[in-house]
Amino acid sequence: QNIHLVAKWLNSLEKKLEQHSEGSHEDFRVFISAEPAPSRDSHIIPHGILENSIKITNEAPNGMHANLHKALDNFNQDTLEMCTRENEFKSILFALCYFHALVAERRKFGPQGWNHSYPFNAGDLTISVNVLYNYLEASSKVPYDDLRYLFGEIMYGGHITDDWDRRLCKTYLEEFIKPEMLEGELLLAPGFPLPGNMDYNGYHQYIDDALPPESPYLYGLHPNAEIGFLTQTSEKLFHIVLEMQPRDTSMGEGGVVTREEMVKALLEEMLEKLMDEFNIAELMAKVEERTPYVVVAFQECERMNILTSEIKRSLKELDLGLKGELTMTSNMENLQNTLFLDMVPESWTKRAYPSTASLGTWFADLLTRIKELEAWTGDFSLPSAVWLSGFFNPQSFLTAIMQSTARKNEWPLDKMTLQCDVTKKNREDFASHPREGAYVHGLFMEGARWDAQTGVITDARLKELTPAMPVIFIKAIPADKQDIHSMYPCPVYKTRQRGPTYVWTFNLKTGENPSKWVLAGVALLLQI
Repeated sequence: QNIHLVAKWLNSLEKKLEQHSEGSHEDFRVFISAEPAPSRDSHIIPHGILENSIKITNEAPNGMHANLHKALDNFNQDTLEMCTRENEFKSILFALCYFHALVAERRKFGPQGWNHSYPFNAGDLTISVNVLYNYLEASSKVPYDDLRYLFGEIMYGGHITDDWDRRLCKTYLEEFIKPEMLEGELLLAPGFPLPGNMDYNGYHQYIDDALPPESPYLYGLHPNAEIGFLTQTSEKLFHIVLEMQPRDTSMGEGGVVTREEMVKALLEEMLEKLMDEFNIAELMAKVEERTPYVVVAFQECERMNILTSEIKRSLKELDLGLKGELTMTSNMENLQNTLFLDMVPESWTKRAYPSTASLGTWFADLLTRIKELEAWTGDFSLPSAVWLSGFFNPQSFLTAIMQSTARKNEWPLDKMTLQCDVTKKNREDFASHPREGAYVHGLFMEGARWDAQTGVITDARLKELTPAMPVIFIKAIPADKQDIHSMYPCPVYKTRQRGPTYVWTFNLKTGENPSKWVLAGVALLLQI
């Protein structure tokens, strides 16, 4: 509906309520229901109405215990008795309730839970149960594959827009809805077996008696997932508190440094540390052959020049403003506030790469990136171990590995893939780059860790949220030669925000079922 019309109508409603507040029938009441507004601009209910009303909110349940009870509350004893295939129907219905509670509550773990937030609702569950009833009544065998497809790709999958989230949803259903569920051997979570045939109240009682206490294990996640999520939540909170601090110019008496002086000292230090821009024409003259790697180096230099020139321009402009030689504009004031709060200014992030770092860390990282580029463009020979995290566009470097191998061996590029062998060494142990492919470093694993001794993914250690990976040897091979046995296709992201920062998929060896790592939200990150 048109939000402006609603706002207008609400104003007239407020006046009507004022008129009827006196002299109306004593039982006269007005009930208004509202949904959460998508943004602050949409907060259109007049204050008068809000102040005079009794407000009741329907909060979503918190934790697996409350969510599972609420999922089961969508049904009753009649539902459980309506299907002729009682055993199968009840088992799958309970597994669906657990699945429903789990996908809703997994959101609290942030990007490690789901890459995006989805509006799963009770309708998805009740329609899935209707579909289940129809399919069981119509077929002599339980059509597990069909049911998983309908639930995972259509009912719940209809909300999902991200391929990795789709894989997660599908994996849960493969773990929960399979023939073993009728043999009494299925665990919905560690220590929580799928219950046998019970009545409606029995199932509610079973949840109270048998469900283990709330923990990431109930979702297939490692306890570190909770530590990471709580840390990020508290960091956000502190940031908001910091932004709310009064913005007066001095910080008390006794000649303490003023806000302007702090910002001035910071911008002078930054301008001093920033190197000259890359002279692309000069660099091009040095190059004999424009190999795929050289093209990547030039692209990176151009991107870096765009970023550093904007940093210098904005800092110099602010410097003149603080000296009183230029009139302070709103852009300059915003820049000053951002620098003071140790945040990266918007005009810089627009031209940069995704990052969650504060300004101090971000700027130090920028200088390291420039140094790496300078070293590489010194003679354009590939570094012995390439810092994959240091690229604006890591995909272009990984593609260059395939292009150079394709040219050398005259293989078609579209029939090639990358093979990732995790070495047992660190970057200092390599003196030269390999004949084909590249050694890359600077990656971290979230959700699990790499066991260098056995050469497989293994459970993370408690409180080690993002252990560093050893150097990875990446080379291009024909797609039909790749080994997919005992491999976990691991997504690589630029930051912990995941989602749109996706880079590539590295196949990593696993001794356990790859589904374990899917549920644990295991990914490689280029920065932490």
